[in-house]
Amino acid sequence: MVDDRKVPSGFIYFFGAFGGILFGYDIGVMTGALPFLENDWHLQNSAGAIGWITSAVMFGAIFGGALAGQLSDRLGRRKTILISALIFVIGSILSGIAPHNGQYYLIVVRILLGLAVGAASALVPAYMSEMAPARLRGRLSGINQTMIVSGMLLSYVVDFLLKGIPGTLAWRLMLSLAAIPALILFAGVLRLPESPRFLVKNNKLAEARKVLSFIRSNQEEIDSEIRQIQETAKQEIQGSQRISLGTMFSGKYRYLVIAGVGVAAFQQFQGANAIFYYIPLIVQKATGHAASSALMWPIIQGVILVVGSLVFLLIADKFNRRTLLTVGGTIMALSFILPAVLNLIIPHTNPMMIVVFLSIYVALYSFTWAPLTWVIVGEIFPLVIRGRASGLASSFNWIGSFLVGLLFPIMTASMSQEAVFAIFGVVCLLGVFFVRTFVPETRGHTLEEIEKVGEKKSVLSVGVGR
Repeated sequence: MVDDRKVPSGFIYFFGAFGGILFGYDIGVMTGALPFLENDWHLQNSAGAIGWITSAVMFGAIFGGALAGQLSDRLGRRKTILISALIFVIGSILSGIAPHNGQYYLIVVRILLGLAVGAASALVPAYMSEMAPARLRGRLSGINQTMIVSGMLLSYVVDFLLKGIPGTLAWRLMLSLAAIPALILFAGVLRLPESPRFLVKNNKLAEARKVLSFIRSNQEEIDSEIRQIQETAKQEIQGSQRISLGTMFSGKYRYLVIAGVGVAAFQQFQGANAIFYYIPLIVQKATGHAASSALMWPIIQGVILVVGSLVFLLIADKFNRRTLLTVGGTIMALSFILPAVLNLIIPHTNPMMIVVFLSIYVALYSFTWAPLTWVIVGEIFPLVIRGRASGLASSFNWIGSFLVGLLFPIMTASMSQEAVFAIFGVVCLLGVFFVRTFVPETRGHTLEEIEKVGEKKSVLSVGVGR
């Protein structure tokens, strides 16, 4: 039952997106912890071990996103987020007490932690899109991105403040302190209501109306939204079919599933996390100075990300999604490709040039692909498949993140950093092509209107295929 006490809409939106703090903290914390862990366990010449320890969270998140999608369709978004927060607390503490030289232990624990991170990345955008009115969905869903980058910046600041203590203790504190935001999330979500679309789907209309009364302005708006959700839910019941991978990639769902999953995958294969995970090591390779002395650079990147996320909140519902993704992806590509070109033309350019271009990349990424990916994932999938499709998109996103985190140190050990980032630049251009070709515009449309567009496009694509 929904608590009769009114829950302020601001509280709902804040803690609905707070899972992004966990996501962001664990993305960022290894950036500062890695140089100390590398020295403590003597991993300087072990690119594979560094890659696996860094990317183990992303490997777990691949499965966490998929499992969360299925659990949320059964238990609800709220209960699944609570379970994720508890797993996050346990995983953070276990990471901090890893035995000396326990590479395999730490990898396994970080995979467990990844289950919670992946679940949060799948559930938060789905929950926010289902709670937000269509006119504000882009802005409110963008709060998720602000939370993610705030979590990253928080981890960078914590890393910087702890860098002066003994190295073997520094990285342990950095990793274990992630339990604190997880506990805050758990306490906040205890007061959150369940998604009204989940409640309608499970024939709990009175509870759905109560939840909508917290976040909608008038009774007419509530009645209209209930009718729209009921109509979509009725179609699901009439279809009475088990949702599987085959179901999602066939018939009327195919177009929107390909669009949502594709955008989620491209966001990571574009290489952003190579910067966020390894910026101290990138600076070390460019300058020759120790990575542990370059921990101010992650803070600079984190500030850029937070400012960019705030810019997105201002422009989210003023520009089309496709326009922002196209402009952002193009400039991101140039930021990656130009250092390689300049290095070919002028071989002895300042090695810090690449860091300047990476900062330009981060600035554009911060208010285009970073937040819009999760806005689109949250709003593009039809109700009947939303939980599972959001989990699938999150899994593909984490597959890209895992591969980038694993392969980047291996790639830079065998070729120049400029060449590696140029490869990512080409992927950025492919992402722009995908958006222009396969992704529909969703700004200002209700979730039900987007579903109808998807059905029409899928029918047309079937017709063309014949």
